[in-house]
Amino acid sequence: MRGRAADQEPLFHVFTVEDRIRPDHPLRDIKRRTDGILDTLAPDFAKAYSRTGRPSVPPERLLKALLLMALYSIRSERQLCERIDTDLLFRWFLDLRPGDEVFDPTTFTHNRDRLRTHDLTRKFFAAVVSEALTRNLCSEHFSVDGTLIESYASVKSVRPIPACCEGGADESNRSRPDGNGFKPRNVGVDFRGQKRTNATHRSTTDPESRLYRKGCGQVSQLAHLGHALGENRHGLIVGITVTEANGTAERSAAVDLVDALKATHGRTPRTLGSDKGYDGGEYYRDLESRGVEPHGAMVEQRLRSVAEVKPQERANAEARHRMKARQASEGYRMSQRCRKKLEEAFGWLKSIAELGRSRVVGRWKMRQLWEVGAAAYNLVRLRKLAPAV
Repeated sequence: MRGRAADQEPLFHVFTVEDRIRPDHPLRDIKRRTDGILDTLAPDFAKAYSRTGRPSVPPERLLKALLLMALYSIRSERQLCERIDTDLLFRWFLDLRPGDEVFDPTTFTHNRDRLRTHDLTRKFFAAVVSEALTRNLCSEHFSVDGTLIESYASVKSVRPIPACCEGGADESNRSRPDGNGFKPRNVGVDFRGQKRTNATHRSTTDPESRLYRKGCGQVSQLAHLGHALGENRHGLIVGITVTEANGTAERSAAVDLVDALKATHGRTPRTLGSDKGYDGGEYYRDLESRGVEPHGAMVEQRLRSVAEVKPQERANAEARHRMKARQASEGYRMSQRCRKKLEEAFGWLKSIAELGRSRVVGRWKMRQLWEVGAAAYNLVRLRKLAPAV
């Protein structure tokens, strides 16, 4: 018999949301683990809010919503709220009942300062890393790498620093309307014959971004640098940060990530693999002083003898010679092979979590999104490595 759609809308719907989510859905394991981690952070959430006033959107719900944003490649917070409003799976993950109103997208904007003041995204990421450490999923061998994050701003926003600081644009780059008074929305800017450097120019849209290129032959663009510290056994991310894009940021960020790992989790890497961008005697010495054996690829394979360099540079030259000797070991070759796991993590963050280009202006806001994105990546990996009970 032919079925027909009901013309009359029922007044009540009686069902259990739990029954609508299939038992083997990937979000079930992530939700159980995330809820347990957020319960441990309850004292930190209590310190971030006043005991009086109107109840806010629970911070646990905001962090879980940012997790969904990374897991499902949602490009904006407005689109995320629209998805929560219509998707029963998202409501179930956020502990929202079918009839509850969804919070406004500006809730994320209003709470970013609160998350920054109390460092809640970093604590959440650290709690996810602690979950992996307690399950003995991390080895003593680690890798470090950096990646380019395209700025929110356009290259057309680059202006000389005095004009940028004054909030205006120089006359040579200012658009001129034609005879009919028409002014195009996307004004073309001609930079031919002009030399633009970070010392003389700055973006009016994102002043913290810098003109940077990752390698020779590549175009310079406004960017930031993302850095990650990963362990070599399963490729889990144990440290993440965002810094200014410059030539020394990768080496200094690597040392900071090693120090943060020891301060937060009491772990010191036994070895640390890196690519040619980290090649430097001072960097190798900093790691060796912390009890870390560097396994870094080197730009120059033929090194000058220590006697040929200046006396003030001999300590760095000796460190590079020690690094050259380590390249013959099997441990160095294993570190270089395992370093690819961290590159795969960057690929997930930039393609799935859509963090290859910034959605916000402000490096501290970007760092929040990268910390939540790294936590989401680890939770996906933990689902296979150590399923939640």
